[in-house]
Amino acid sequence: MATSVVDRIVPTISLKDFESHREEITAQLVEAAENSGFFMLVDHGISLEEILHQFEISKSFFEQPKEVKGKTAYDLNVGLGWEYKAQTRRLTGIDQKESLWLSHHSNWPSDGDIPGFRESTDNFMKKCGVVSHKVLKCFATALNFPEDYFREPMDATKPDSFSRLRMLHYPPSDSPPGSWGAGAHTDVGCLTLLFQQDGGEGLEICPGRENVNSKAIGDNFFPLPAKTGPIVVNIGDMLMSWSDDRFKATYHRVRAMETQSTGRYSIAYFNQGRKDFMFQGPQKKYPAITCGDYIQSYTVAQFSEKGNKSGATTIAQAPAMVAVKN
Repeated sequence: MATSVVDRIVPTISLKDFESHREEITAQLVEAAENSGFFMLVDHGISLEEILHQFEISKSFFEQPKEVKGKTAYDLNVGLGWEYKAQTRRLTGIDQKESLWLSHHSNWPSDGDIPGFRESTDNFMKKCGVVSHKVLKCFATALNFPEDYFREPMDATKPDSFSRLRMLHYPPSDSPPGSWGAGAHTDVGCLTLLFQQDGGEGLEICPGRENVNSKAIGDNFFPLPAKTGPIVVNIGDMLMSWSDDRFKATYHRVRAMETQSTGRYSIAYFNQGRKDFMFQGPQKKYPAITCGDYIQSYTVAQFSEKGNKSGATTIAQAPAMVAVKN
């Protein structure tokens, strides 16, 4: 059977027998990172049952009344909590979604409102960290860093970590066709893991970005089919800078769900570094900077009233708000 354009742009990579096949896996990951900046992982170690259960937990949260969800209301100072249609983009208007941002040390919904929420979600986050470390170990080797180089800066269990889990719900849209669940953007951090569900279409990607300072968005967006089980992984701007533009952070967007649909749910895990960790690419193309300063300077540059070309002007202006993601 012929390989589709999307399959060529976003290859599927197996992590099965990772240690014994690491060289081959590394070559596949690096090729994808150098080209589209997107790939799908299978045999990654998070079972289908665990993914389905986490989606049920997420759905249970979003089905709660606003009074319950508001108990973990979005906090601008830390970039964590529940927000509802709070991200506005100049080019596409208000993102048609709600989301819950969490870290290991954030305020959590209570088990009284959603039984088992914290235990399930905390374990899920830890498993995302394990998968992320495998991928980043391969990238570290390719960049001539020690293989465990990314372990310390991406340790999400530390209190100063900017890494986040984001549960997202895109309700059926009342807006006209062509509106956006999330307008075109890149992710600010290092590496993003995205979980989707069968039938939850809408994600589209636009490869072709050559350097991390480029704000140009191409015309050719490719829809990426939604499947339950595989993890969609993409490079963020931080890793693009960290690799001296070798790995590509690609623009992507989410088309709003049609009114007759049941809505779309997704779960994203953002590896975004620890506040005071200083990073720089092996060729030193860009100045050394801490993860915290990088995130803050990027947020100001992309999302400020003067500099904003495609980003959020509401919640994304907070210093700790670090990503706008499907």
